[in-house]
Amino acid sequence: MKSAVPCYYHLDVEVDPERVDHVRRILAAHLRLWDLETLVEPVCRGTELVLKAIDEHATDKSASIEMWWNRQHLITAIGENDCDLRPDPDLRDCLGRIAAMSDGWGCCATGTGAKVIWFSQRARAGERVPLVPTVPEPSLREVLQVPRALRVAALADPTDGVLAVAR
Repeated sequence: MKSAVPCYYHLDVEVDPERVDHVRRILAAHLRLWDLETLVEPVCRGTELVLKAIDEHATDKSASIEMWWNRQHLITAIGENDCDLRPDPDLRDCLGRIAAMSDGWGCCATGTGAKVIWFSQRARAGERVPLVPTVPEPSLREVLQVPRALRVAALADPTDGVLAVAR
């Protein structure tokens, strides 16, 4: 069983349309390694939205992707190096979609003028709960007591065809 230890992953990428699917597979593999299978789709979709926006609107196509898992939240941050990237209607639509599918998100500037878009997803690590044996239900013989004073027919003897009587 994998334990839920804090994890970190960093990836530098040159953004182009063919590379977006490759990045998606890399991030999905790391999330599965961390037992965060339930977060693969929202994290990859959010990252894909930001990378496509960078590809369409930025002049500098390099980006950095970081993921932090702290046992409760997965934070994904995509940083780009284009100082000229400004929020336009397409980028606002991208941020609106990220806000709708994440527990928290934000955008901040770095000291060099670049921007970082981040979003978080709340999750628990894939915990495997051990199976606990259940107490068996009482059998019919334990529930219904047969009075001993009554004579009851027992099992038939297959050899002679005569019923044996229990006493």
